[in-house]
Amino acid sequence: MTSVWESLTVDARDPSRLAHWWAEALGYQVIAEKPDGVEIRQSRDRLPGIVFVPVADGKEIKNRLHLDLRPADQEAEVERLVDMGARHVDVGQGDASWTVLADPEGNEFCVLRQQG
Repeated sequence: MTSVWESLTVDARDPSRLAHWWAEALGYQVIAEKPDGVEIRQSRDRLPGIVFVPVADGKEIKNRLHLDLRPADQEAEVERLVDMGARHVDVGQGDASWTVLADPEGNEFCVLRQQG
């Protein structure tokens, strides 16, 4: 027997704001918005989801887990995400083919080159 991946949980100072930001970034929809967390998914019946839960502390160190996004056009996607409030960050990636950004609460994620 194996498990089904239900969701990824992200600590957030403002779960609603961060969930809505990621929903727009990924083209997801908000499935549930409650005081104890906000869940987004591609669609209501499609797993996994991303759940944003409230925490009092801000982010202090580099994430040990992050999302990698692979858009059709890396440069355009980086520009779109930065326009939405993401920022460029250096986590020691050097001269990599991907771009490292942080969401509005500082969670790092990578925008990869288009495949091909």
